[in-house]
Amino acid sequence: MTNNQKYKGIGRGIVLAVLILQLSSLAAADTTYYTLPQCRDLALSAGNSAKSQQETLLAAKYNRQAALSSMFPKITANGSYMWNSANVHLLSNTTEFTFGTATVNPDGTASWQWQSGSTGVISDAAGQFIADGYKMLYDKLSPDLHQIFVAQVGITQPIYVGGRLINMYKIAKATEQIATIESESKHDAIIYSVDEAYWRVVSVGKKKELAEQYYRLLCQLESDVKEALAEGLVTQSDLLKVTTKRGEAEVKKLQAENGLTLSNMALAQVCGLPLSTAFRLDESGLAEVSLPADSANTDAAVSARPELRMLQEAEKIAKSNAMIAAAGLQPNIVASAGYIYTNPNVENGFSNKWDSKGFFSAGVVVNVPIAHADDILRYKAAKHAAKAVELKTEETRELLTLQTTQANQKLAEAEQKIALARLTCNNAAEVLRMAQESYDAGMITASELMQAQTAWLAAATDLVDAEAEAKTTETQLRKYLGKL
Repeated sequence: MTNNQKYKGIGRGIVLAVLILQLSSLAAADTTYYTLPQCRDLALSAGNSAKSQQETLLAAKYNRQAALSSMFPKITANGSYMWNSANVHLLSNTTEFTFGTATVNPDGTASWQWQSGSTGVISDAAGQFIADGYKMLYDKLSPDLHQIFVAQVGITQPIYVGGRLINMYKIAKATEQIATIESESKHDAIIYSVDEAYWRVVSVGKKKELAEQYYRLLCQLESDVKEALAEGLVTQSDLLKVTTKRGEAEVKKLQAENGLTLSNMALAQVCGLPLSTAFRLDESGLAEVSLPADSANTDAAVSARPELRMLQEAEKIAKSNAMIAAAGLQPNIVASAGYIYTNPNVENGFSNKWDSKGFFSAGVVVNVPIAHADDILRYKAAKHAAKAVELKTEETRELLTLQTTQANQKLAEAEQKIALARLTCNNAAEVLRMAQESYDAGMITASELMQAQTAWLAAATDLVDAEAEAKTTETQLRKYLGKL
């Protein structure tokens, strides 16, 4: 197969180009438009998520301040006006004596009616005098209440309400802390999602480069075999094998291109950029994987985890709820004072004059619960709810400890996996180089060369996958350790 030797220089050039491209794609950084920190910043500032979280924090802050201010005096001013169509009469318009009846008529006059047998004793003039006197009393006890004005300024101060107010403040404070922790947790979750999408684009981009290199190798091999077939050096079956393999490589190349497009869109969506954004990313950190500092201090890391901290705050809330339920079984003492002004005023016979000075009032209200079975049951229920949250906290601590330990081990395994994949990739590249030389020398067939090419592609792809997985695992571990 001496005619194949004239392709020896071309074949060696292809292998050299493959190796150079492989080394440059796996170890060198391309010109970048976006770095990982830039993508993180874009994601953190994208959309209304940050604004929404800020509003949530402000709401929690003001709720805490409101709970604190409920312990201090409340000053209230009230004013009212009422119009009545009818007047008020404290006496009946008719009253009966043993010797007669006095009547105040609708027209405002007074009349007297003697009882039978009493006429000769007292004169009619005397009876009318009694009726007129009753009318004067009737008028005096008929205050003008057609229009009523009332103004009041009062102050109320809770003295003791069974610890209800202080525990409401504790709940509001814990709720504010939960909102703060949630904000930190969402921050870390966004960073993790960005890192995951970022390194996926990098890894898929490298796989696309590998697929293109593999496709070019098979295209060149197909061209070589066609020429060899024309010279009768190979069979049609050999060409069909190469052509089939080249078709498969074309499909893989197309799949890689589609995968890169989708990965780009996913990263753009996370960063809040248009889905059509074409990314060119900094790949220099792909091969740099290291354990975060203090990664072995699992207990401290778990204690700082937002999941556990939120449960601890929830435990405080549950305990305060139990104390609030217990407050329903304790006395409540509230003091109040106020100043009231009315018209008609009550200082001088319901006078309608505006010369009243009003009056002050002050008092203390004591409420002592005696038989409140519902409050007792609510207190017991709240105690059990608090115990449930406490047990959940301990369970979560154990699970987070296990999760962090596993992530530590997984990253250590990922580093070993990268070293093995890099060694395998280098060996596969060397085997490919030797296979190409052997094929150029006519010592092996095209099928054997394709096996070496396929093995090289698989090894290079495994290396990319191992590096991307290690970067994602590193980010995950940093998230668990609070090192993002």
